[in-house]
Amino acid sequence: GEPRKFDPKFRGPIHNRRCTDVICCVIFIVVILGYIALGVVAWVHGDPRKVIYPTDSYGQFCGQKNTLNKNKTILFYFNILKCASPVVLINLQCPTTQLCVSKCPDRFATYIDVQASYRYRPDQWNYFRQFCKPGFNNPRKSVAQVLRDEDCPSMIIPSRPFLKRCFPDFSTKNGVLTVANQTTFKDGRGKTRNVTDLREAANGINNVLDARSVGMKIFEDYAISWYWILIGLFIAMMLSLLFLVLLRFTAGVLFWIFIFGVIGIIGYGIWHCYWEYDHLKGIPGSDLTVYDIGFQTDFKVYLQLRQTWLAFMIILCGVEVIIILMLIFLRNRIRIAIALLKEGSRAIGYIMSTLFYPIVTFLLIAICISYWAVTAVFLATSGEPVYKVMANQTLCKYANLTCDPETFNTTNVTKLCPGAQCTFAFYGGESLYHRYIFIFQLANAFVFLWLVNFAIALGQCTLAGAFASYYWAYRKPADIPLWPLFSSFGRAIRYHTGSLAFGALILAIVQLIRVILEYLDHKLKGTQNSFTRFLLCCLKCCFWCLEKFLKFINRNAYIMIAIYGKNFCTSAKEAFFLLMRNVVRVAVLDKVTDFLLFLGKILVAGGVGVLAFFFFTQRIPVFAQEVPMLNYYWVPLLTVIIGSYLVAHGFFSVYAMCVDTLFLCFCEDLERNDGSTAKPYFMSASLHRILGKKKLSPKKA
Repeated sequence: GEPRKFDPKFRGPIHNRRCTDVICCVIFIVVILGYIALGVVAWVHGDPRKVIYPTDSYGQFCGQKNTLNKNKTILFYFNILKCASPVVLINLQCPTTQLCVSKCPDRFATYIDVQASYRYRPDQWNYFRQFCKPGFNNPRKSVAQVLRDEDCPSMIIPSRPFLKRCFPDFSTKNGVLTVANQTTFKDGRGKTRNVTDLREAANGINNVLDARSVGMKIFEDYAISWYWILIGLFIAMMLSLLFLVLLRFTAGVLFWIFIFGVIGIIGYGIWHCYWEYDHLKGIPGSDLTVYDIGFQTDFKVYLQLRQTWLAFMIILCGVEVIIILMLIFLRNRIRIAIALLKEGSRAIGYIMSTLFYPIVTFLLIAICISYWAVTAVFLATSGEPVYKVMANQTLCKYANLTCDPETFNTTNVTKLCPGAQCTFAFYGGESLYHRYIFIFQLANAFVFLWLVNFAIALGQCTLAGAFASYYWAYRKPADIPLWPLFSSFGRAIRYHTGSLAFGALILAIVQLIRVILEYLDHKLKGTQNSFTRFLLCCLKCCFWCLEKFLKFINRNAYIMIAIYGKNFCTSAKEAFFLLMRNVVRVAVLDKVTDFLLFLGKILVAGGVGVLAFFFFTQRIPVFAQEVPMLNYYWVPLLTVIIGSYLVAHGFFSVYAMCVDTLFLCFCEDLERNDGSTAKPYFMSASLHRILGKKKLSPKKA
């Protein structure tokens, strides 16, 4: 390409800038306003109580104020045996009448027995009647008609409320499942059933109840040990800071120790393979080839062949030779990478405020997630009640068709299907708004992705601006401007909102396509059309690669925006070609940085984890008295380990951004300047030494 024209007076991030990608900025602001409007509309139409409270067969919430259900907060199922699993119950899709009650039944009773004895045992009738439809008080109606019209349940079972629904009160006695100490019960239709039938109907509820008690214990553990967890995370923060500050002294040592360790381990592997190969000499059957014995499920068979060990040895020798050759040919680039890592550590030492910037990004993303989740819930619950025909007869042709409860009794459905009812099924709707709820949910997800990517982009651009002002300071630290992070943040927001939104938009589109592909893949799991599955798999793979590539391009484009203040496309193009001209350096630096930071995360999380393990298991005598009594010591332990990893990740993401910024500045420095007095290098003395004292032409890689 044509040689780039450089401004000879360039001295770090440009201050007299113009706004970039203004159209995208305007669109972004309009979309945010639209997103707020969508949230308001969803808030007006939606009602999260539809998720929190169960709904009875008449489409009313249990516990809904100003209705008959005001004091009836629990849902009761007429025939729980029709419900196969709790998933059916929680989705409110159980083919039996559902009624709101104030408390669950506490005894076994059948409608047949209660009706037969209602004259001389009126108290039993009055107790049973509260589980019948409101207003039903006609014990003279024939049992067959009562059960057909589902005026009353055929039986009641001792139950307890769970998730605001009545479930059989299971307990185990001597290993046998019982309900109220009984193993059998009458189903009210002339049969005696085993309690295990109920267990299958409410399958998994005991597990959920157990999970609930475990949840309570975990909550107690957190309540007792929260300040020790915070101390653990504070130690992780200190360790992360220490690791970053010490990298300027230890980056090279750590890397070379690891590299020579790998070379040593592979060398030992080669020696071991040779020893096994030599050891098997003369043993009968060891000279057979892999081809002779064919495919064996027991892997140990192959380890008795000399050919296997020979193959291992050749592979390991190949790997060893490749590593040694790479070290020989890339030694200078590895030294540059390590020098940049040390420089990054020094830069962070001068601008410590950057380490706490991830908190801003975290808060912005937390706001986005909260707003998205609330809007999604309100959108999902903004449907009107939809009623469907529920028929006791399996052959009724109207079963599962939508109906209107107010006009249902005047239709001929009840004549054709005696006992059929129009009961609440789920929330939906046919109006224009309800028809487009799926589109609104997609829009909600898309804007959410856009905003999250924007928050990340803003963070990257801000940090890049701060670190670039460090690199382009001729005398460090004297020439570093005051408040570099704050002024960089101001520049990014004031001039480059449009450019950052443009980069975030491209990523959000690709991520939305990936979400849709995942959804389609999930939907097509059942179909065995292998071609469709293969095509989806290929598409998912392609878009995953595209997203990774775009993230890399965007990151470097934001660095160029932070330095030169040009628009997104120009910055992305310049960054891409600059990196392509230094492609080997990019690869080496990337891998060396990734490795050292991964090592740092493992050291921090592992170190704090080991410390926490010894503390919570009372292995540290000094603190043995201080340790809280826990139900499960792994609860705070896992929290500390995962928390430490995330804390380290937050700090190290700043460091990775710092190294990337310094690297781009370094490449720019090489192309702009030649080390003469007229065009001096801005790089540190250590980098200058590695490159040699001689003048460098811009093309030198």
